[in-house]
Amino acid sequence: MTSKPTIVVVGGGTGTFVVLTGLKKYPAELTAVVSMADSGGSNRVIRDEFGLLPTSDIRQCMVALAETNGEGELLRKLFMYRFHKGTGISGMTFGNLFMAALADVMGSQERAIEETGKILRIQGRILPVSNDKTDLSAVYEDGHTVVGEHEIDEPRHDGRLRITQLSAKPKARADPHSAQAIREADLVILGPGDLYTSVLADVVIEGIPEAIRQSRGKVVYVVNLMTRFGQTYNFSALDHVNEVEKYIGEGVLDAVFVNSNMQFPANVLTAYAKEHAKPIEDDLTGRKYKVIRADFLSSTLYKKSPGDALTRSVVRHDPHKLAKAFLGYLKK
Repeated sequence: MTSKPTIVVVGGGTGTFVVLTGLKKYPAELTAVVSMADSGGSNRVIRDEFGLLPTSDIRQCMVALAETNGEGELLRKLFMYRFHKGTGISGMTFGNLFMAALADVMGSQERAIEETGKILRIQGRILPVSNDKTDLSAVYEDGHTVVGEHEIDEPRHDGRLRITQLSAKPKARADPHSAQAIREADLVILGPGDLYTSVLADVVIEGIPEAIRQSRGKVVYVVNLMTRFGQTYNFSALDHVNEVEKYIGEGVLDAVFVNSNMQFPANVLTAYAKEHAKPIEDDLTGRKYKVIRADFLSSTLYKKSPGDALTRSVVRHDPHKLAKAFLGYLKK
């Protein structure tokens, strides 16, 4: 491995944003392979009315990797700005609308993503996991099926039910650049993020599990901080890892990173309990992979922006603690 490792982060949403934010501070060749299955919030408009692949996860990665000095910081804030007045575009972000408009101007969404990265002067690459239009399909333990990332993420059914099978409907093929980046990486990071709608949403794309298994580098998984009603109700850390291995294969993970700081504020635990969520129990044995336990908890609590109607994580991993742990693991 060279002094500047190649690192690929596979996932989407807040978890990928956090990881990229931390790693950007260090010398590394960064690539984000981003889920294209999001169907909630403004992405529903992007998909249904503009006919484009969802852009929210791409936008978050753009912001994470963007230049933070002078005009760059202003552009970062602008891309995260969410309209919250009126009835037409309330809930939409400027960044999503910008990329939709640029796709029309450039003639393709692929070109729009590339040019947006240049405008924001991002430090790395952002690649869609697939260029095919698809939805997530989840089969639950009672036999019923739900189609659509948003419907899985914020269920109208009993959220205590476990998902027995996740797939892409219709089937989607991996973007060749994304698969190649994974195969050639020194480190492939899965998570953190909602297990089924962020992390495994990438892994169910044809060609991605194979690329992960063929990767020349280390493959690691970051366990979430909290369970999620509708996805991982009452899951332990081992339950999370077992589900990841179900889709990528046993013996593929080299290490699992799990938070050891359980000092969550009482009011936060109360709020999560109302959503049928709780801190994830660490029951990992490390028989097949190395378990790296450390304080990865951020001291900053997330506050939603006005106009944001989706459920968001209040407690999050600390980007800099994670980044140091990843690079320390690589050096060893």
